Amino acid sequence: MNPERLQKILARAGVASRRQGEEMIRLGRVQVNGAVVREPGTKADAARDEIRVDGRRIPPAEERLYLLMNKPRGYVTTLRDPEGRPTVRDLLIGVTERVFPVGRLDYETEGLLLFTNDGEFSQRLSHPRYRITKTYRVKIQGRMPARDLVALKGGVNLEDGPFQPREVSLDKVNDRSTWLTLTLAEGRNRVIRRALEALGYHVTRLRRTAIGGLKLGTLKEGEIRPLSSREVERLLSLRF
Repeated sequence: MNPERLQKILARAGVASRRQGEEMIRLGRVQVNGAVVREPGTKADAARDEIRVDGRRIPPAEERLYLLMNKPRGYVTTLRDPEGRPTVRDLLIGVTERVFPVGRLDYETEGLLLFTNDGEFSQRLSHPRYRITKTYRVKIQGRMPARDLVALKGGVNLEDGPFQPREVSLDKVNDRSTWLTLTLAEGRNRVIRRALEALGYHVTRLRRTAIGGLKLGTLKEGEIRPLSSREVERLLSLRF
């Protein structure tokens, strides 16, 4: 592993955010190989150097993993469920390293779900301030008329604030059901389901197909594949 800025190493290890890490360094709370470091720009090798914060050593860096899963319906996006329901951890077959989900999909929602052991990567994709777009295909009961499509595009008022999708397209419609594609830059709990329910529709299927420019593609339900280094770099470089 190449040398990196200390505050980045601290953030990835979950010790502090980058800004908090910079302040820890300035205050002399960080040591590298026994020497106190006070310059935030200092670099270190997390795999080789002994790095301590307030005298406690940060464990050597793990190999960073980035995985893409096609999550099926009927699984909770957590590593342990007190109710005993199936979790996405059950699908991590052959993954021996510790990883955790990036964000979440609810129990009945399927599609693109990322896993990593890189805290900074997870923060970058999950925190609302970065406004990383997510794209979903949605099936609802009944035919959606033009007026409701216009209302959805214009935004729907919910109890926790307005829902305003970035893009909405009508893909397929008949008297029994309607397929939509929605792109949004937020991650409130069940927000798509709640917005459509507010318009009088019941969601029968919800599938995430993309995060930023990363697409689910042809991956089968329950399958996992590693992200390429180029895919990781593109996700980290997204600006909205």
